[in-house]
Amino acid sequence: MFELLGLSLLLAALLTFNSFASLVMATLWRIAGRATHNCTAAARARLLFSLRTLPALLALLSVTLLLVPSYLAYEPRHTTEGVSFKLALLAFLSAAGLAVSLYRGIATRRATAKLTADWLEHGERIQIAGIDIEAYKIKHAFPLIAILGFLRPRLFIASQVLETLTPEEISAAVAHENGHLVARDNLKRGLLLACRDALLIIPSGRLLDKAWSEASEEAADENAARQGNNVALDLASALVKIARRIPQGARPTMPAGVFLLGDDETKGIKSRVRRLLALAANEYPPGSRHEVFTRFFIWAPPGLLLAALVISANSPLLLSKVHSIIERAVFALR
Repeated sequence: MFELLGLSLLLAALLTFNSFASLVMATLWRIAGRATHNCTAAARARLLFSLRTLPALLALLSVTLLLVPSYLAYEPRHTTEGVSFKLALLAFLSAAGLAVSLYRGIATRRATAKLTADWLEHGERIQIAGIDIEAYKIKHAFPLIAILGFLRPRLFIASQVLETLTPEEISAAVAHENGHLVARDNLKRGLLLACRDALLIIPSGRLLDKAWSEASEEAADENAARQGNNVALDLASALVKIARRIPQGARPTMPAGVFLLGDDETKGIKSRVRRLLALAANEYPPGSRHEVFTRFFIWAPPGLLLAALVISANSPLLLSKVHSIIERAVFALR
């Protein structure tokens, strides 16, 4: 019973901490998100990624460094406390979320590997200036420019895109994709998907997921605009041309990857084109004076949190208080 109760408490705590922290982070973004408009999109994307993944990190560290040590140190090995229905239900939901996250991760990985293998088999290796990864031309109904994979990323370009865009527009589009590579957006997208699947009760992270996706595309646009005003204009022109080639109702087959048009091909393109025109009309970068502050704001909370938890884990007094809280939680869930 000692092991079963401990496992149930661990799973229930993971779900509870993650749910509560996710609600807090989503609420903070709703309240303070507008204050980030003066920052660069890259800084905003980093902040959103931190807000989205911090709840899972908080839950994992709290359970690992506080709950488990306090339970092992102060719970009697021959405890008579059983696992109530409410506690078992929370533990089951938590385990289901973790299982879904693991399954989706494996399934996405396999689908991406299968798609990549198919495109490699039927694609043609080409040389694209301005990018250091392998590039391939493929035949595809959707006018895509996409990067698949994060361990060994590859660039895929539909043949119709190469026929439609000018060399300058292709270079601008490649500069955009380079922005995704530098930011490791494929890996981040996978981590965000895992955080979403692990939280089954409260879908509060969807707001942050969407905001991050938009910010990451704008950040990649900024990376292109950083090379000059003409590049920003060429990228805006490329977006418009590609959008006009999209078949009615078509969507790219992209299990895990980043592509030039992003996740929203209508509203997203219009806002990105307007922003690129604004970047071309002004000296880049906007909000650069806020970069030091935003980097500190992004990395300081996780660092302080980790330090506080490590210190707390070595305090017998605090661990005994944590165990008292565990006892109250078990009693409340009877």
